[in-house]
Amino acid sequence: MKPYAALEQRFRRLSALNGALAMLGWDQSAMMPEGGAGARAEQLATLSVIRHEWLTDPALGDLIQGAEAQAGLSDWQQANLREISRKWRHATALNTDLVEALSKAANACEMVWRKAKPANDFKAFAKAFAPVLELTREAAAAKAEAFGCSAYDALLDEYEPGGSAARIDKLFADLGKFLPGFIDKALARQAKRPEPLAPEGPFAVEKQREAGLALMKALGFDFKHGRLDVSAHPFTGGVPQDVRITTRYATTDFTRSLMGVLHETGHALYELGLPRKWADQPVGEARGMVLHESQSLLVEMQVCRGRDFLTFAAPLLRRIFGGKGTAWELDNLQSLYARVKPDLIRVDADEVTYPAHVILRYRLEQAMLAGDLAINDLPDAWADGMQTLLGVDVPDHAHGCLQDIHWPAGSIGYFPTYTLGALAAAQLYAAAREADPGIAPGIAKGDFKPLLRWLRANVHGQGSLLSTDDLLRRATGKPLGTDAFKAHLKARYLN
Repeated sequence: MKPYAALEQRFRRLSALNGALAMLGWDQSAMMPEGGAGARAEQLATLSVIRHEWLTDPALGDLIQGAEAQAGLSDWQQANLREISRKWRHATALNTDLVEALSKAANACEMVWRKAKPANDFKAFAKAFAPVLELTREAAAAKAEAFGCSAYDALLDEYEPGGSAARIDKLFADLGKFLPGFIDKALARQAKRPEPLAPEGPFAVEKQREAGLALMKALGFDFKHGRLDVSAHPFTGGVPQDVRITTRYATTDFTRSLMGVLHETGHALYELGLPRKWADQPVGEARGMVLHESQSLLVEMQVCRGRDFLTFAAPLLRRIFGGKGTAWELDNLQSLYARVKPDLIRVDADEVTYPAHVILRYRLEQAMLAGDLAINDLPDAWADGMQTLLGVDVPDHAHGCLQDIHWPAGSIGYFPTYTLGALAAAQLYAAAREADPGIAPGIAKGDFKPLLRWLRANVHGQGSLLSTDDLLRRATGKPLGTDAFKAHLKARYLN
């Protein structure tokens, strides 16, 4: 067997192992009884070690070298080899003991966080998070040495291949100059209009679920290959052939759950649209979290907070919830969904203030990783940052530094991809509408097929064939930047 063919065979098996890890992780967050936490942590750690041992087998390095010298590989095969090599380099930078210890610590911390957040118990979280942070520093240092980059960039590469803090800093600095003045203008314009009316609850969970399922179906979610459940923090899990999304419900406000469903549906559509012929190879995976978040934010922010979508959705929501009166009319719902309001919770934030939430987390996780911010000082630093960036006071830990699952789960380096994804979403949606003028009118009628068809061809179906910038250049004519995002905000909130 030639080296490249042998690599494909190995990664076909590794794909099945990754799928098992993904499904166990979904079950842990959505279905597993509390008493199963210890056994599940052991299962996940053991499978993580097995995966690491496969990836660090010296024979794999020999096969990669042989494949790199092999002639006649197609573009897809060369891209697959590039992704195989990247995964191998990430794995070989770490020893097995560290992989196992980090998996166990992150699982234990996540279980503590689930109780600590509603109990507002930062002390319990801090104790469980300390080993996660220390082990993450160790992993980051090892990868930084192997890759010849900074510790933070080494972690970032896991979520956005080739990403760098230097580039993020430039993009965030540009947004930092633009957003404060823009927020003031948007708030001033908003103040001249009547305050939108919030539909009155309570909203039964079964009705919220019905609304979510109806909109998932309209957007193109395939229920033969996925499902909707409940978790402490909305997320998308599973595998492309079986995509699991979750949300959380509050009977006082259906919009939060619904936006969570729509956000995760964007992620799910990306997974469901990945190229099937490469489904068990690295090149067939999603490119990275910038593009993944671009798909969730394109659906949630670009599309579903716009008038076209609400023209279709408003009658559906009135029917399901039995809504009557001005609060349920299109103009009011549009004002409600496009309302700018600096607030505490990232996942509920409007798209104008959302970047500030991400910038804060980006700064704090860099400081913690570098040892410049002690865990016990995190609440005060968080409160200071929220006051500086958004002018809001943090009342407690649950509404502050305990609100997200990412750090408890060991995902340091993930947060900047949200705002980078928002920038990419604006570029992609503008390009899609320019390429097909029927997209917006179709959405207003509940027909999302033209949009999904464009996304399948230009994003989903590309897998990891291209870098993020190359994909954006091909789809939109430009690499990742801030211009389209700024233009979108001006059009929606000032014009």
